Amino acid sequence: MTALHSSRSYPMLRWLWLSVVVIVLDQLSKYYFNNHFSLYEQVPVTPFFSFTLAYNTGAAFSFLSDASGWQRWFFVSIALIVSVVLVIWMKRLRSDEKLQAVALALILGGALGNVWDRIALGHVVDFLLFYYDRYYFPAFNLADSAITLGAGLLILDMFIHPQPTDTDKDRQNT
Repeated sequence: MTALHSSRSYPMLRWLWLSVVVIVLDQLSKYYFNNHFSLYEQVPVTPFFSFTLAYNTGAAFSFLSDASGWQRWFFVSIALIVSVVLVIWMKRLRSDEKLQAVALALILGGALGNVWDRIALGHVVDFLLFYYDRYYFPAFNLADSAITLGAGLLILDMFIHPQPTDTDKDRQNT
């Protein structure tokens, strides 16, 4: 099957370029912070936001970061499985489901950006830090932002294009 034929057969896979952009921007930004900041160094940008360098061996909000190391390959495995599911989901989308395709591409790019860190470094590089007074939101990165934005777009799409329920289908058939 040629790439052109594949593009016509699965039109929403053309959004995979967005996943690649997310991965590249994510990795470039992490490379910069990893090479220009010391661990936990903070450079204030506004009264509530700083650039920093932090490593996360766990999942979101450092979940399981204090485990003995098994979590690295566990999270890599989960992310790779989810990535395959996302590509299959994108492949099955209709041409008019662009918002879902964009959302899935963002989530896929973010997931693979963090997977790269886990495989290559053993931890995820985080560098965006929001806070108020002594209260800090856990540091995060562009991959996390893409995942969050993609999830938000999926939720938005559910409101814009609600799926008919079984009761709606029954009413239409009567």
